Amino acid sequence: MLVTDEKNVQLIDYLESMGFTSFPVDGYKVINGYSNLAEELDSIYNGVALRNISHQGLIELKGKDALDLIHRIGTNSIKELPKEGVKKTIFTSEKGRLIGLATLMNFENYQILVCDRESKLKVMGWIRKYAISDDVEVNDANTKYNLLELSGPQAESFATLVCGNMVNEMQPNSFKIIHTENILFFMIKLSGERGKNKFWFLADFENSKRLIVYMKEHKGVFNFNMVGEEAYSIFRVEQGLPIAPNEMNDEYNPLETGLEDIIDFKKGCYIGQEVIARLQTYNKVQKKLVGLKFSDPLIFNNGHIVLEDNGEEVGKLTSYVISHKLKAPIGLAYIRNSYLTQGTQISVKLSDNKIIKSEVHPLPFVK
Repeated sequence: MLVTDEKNVQLIDYLESMGFTSFPVDGYKVINGYSNLAEELDSIYNGVALRNISHQGLIELKGKDALDLIHRIGTNSIKELPKEGVKKTIFTSEKGRLIGLATLMNFENYQILVCDRESKLKVMGWIRKYAISDDVEVNDANTKYNLLELSGPQAESFATLVCGNMVNEMQPNSFKIIHTENILFFMIKLSGERGKNKFWFLADFENSKRLIVYMKEHKGVFNFNMVGEEAYSIFRVEQGLPIAPNEMNDEYNPLETGLEDIIDFKKGCYIGQEVIARLQTYNKVQKKLVGLKFSDPLIFNNGHIVLEDNGEEVGKLTSYVISHKLKAPIGLAYIRNSYLTQGTQISVKLSDNKIIKSEVHPLPFVK
C-alpha cells in the first residue's frame, strides 16, 4: 500500500482530477508530466514554470532555542537570521559527510525547513540527536502544507502579476504573507539557478488549489506551463544541481558536491567542521561532482554506475538523462581530480560488460 502525506494526496488527487497522471515514488506521489515535454522545458528555460514540490521534506521547528541549535550543528550562520529571512544550511556528520541540505524559513515563533524528501527523516533525527537540553520541538510539516515552485526567466514578472508590487520590493531570500483574490499563502523569494530569482508558495491544500487555478486562468501572454518531474530532472542535470540520495548522501562531503557557498568558514564550530576545514585548508578534496556526456544511451535505473579507465575505478555516475538542449545522453558523476579536465575520456562499464565512452563536461551543461 502506498503510504503518503494527506496534504500531498489531496493536491495530487486534485491534479489527477484535472487529467494528469501520477506515479508513486518511495511512499509519495508525483506528476511526471502535464503537457508536452519540450513545452515544459521551454517554459523552464525561456518562460515561467509552475512545479508542485509538495513531495519535498517539510520540517517544523518550535522552541526558543531552535535557531541557535541549527546554527551550532549546521554549516551556515543562522543565529542572527531575521524574521521572514531565508537561508540554506547543510547538516554534516562527524566525518564531514552529507546528512542533508535544507532551506530554513524563520517565522520568528517557529521555523520551517525544506529538504529533499529522501533526507527528511535523517535531518529530523539529526536535529533531535543534538537537542539534548535545548527547547526545540521537531515536527513533520508535510501534513500541514503544500509547496509550489515558480521558476524561469519570466517568473518575477508573473509573480508580480499574481502578488502585486510587493514582489519587486522584497529582497531575495525573504518571504511575506500574501492575501490576494481570496487566496492566502506565504510567498518566498529565492535566489535561483542561472542568476534568476524563483518563488515558493507555501499554503494549505485549499489555498494551493486556488493558486494553481488562478495562475492557469491568468497566464495571459506568458509562456506558462505546469512542469512535471521528467522535465525538471532533465533541467536539474543540465544545470548540475545535486539532490538526495543521488549526489547527496553519506559517501560525499559538501566540498566534493560543490556546495562551498553554503559553508560559513568563519562562524566556528559545527558538526563536521574540523574535517571540512582541513579538507579546504590543505586542498585534500579527492574528487568533484562534474558532468559527463556519453557516446551512446545507457540504462541507469537510478543506481550508481562505476566509471573506469584501463580497468581502474575513477568515479561513479549518480544521475542520468537525455538532454533536449544537447541532443545527447548526459549525467552527473563524482570523478577523481586527475580526470577532471574538460574533454577527458572515461569509459563506462555496464553490467553486461558493454563499454560506453564518456567525456568530462563542466557544469552547468547549459548556461
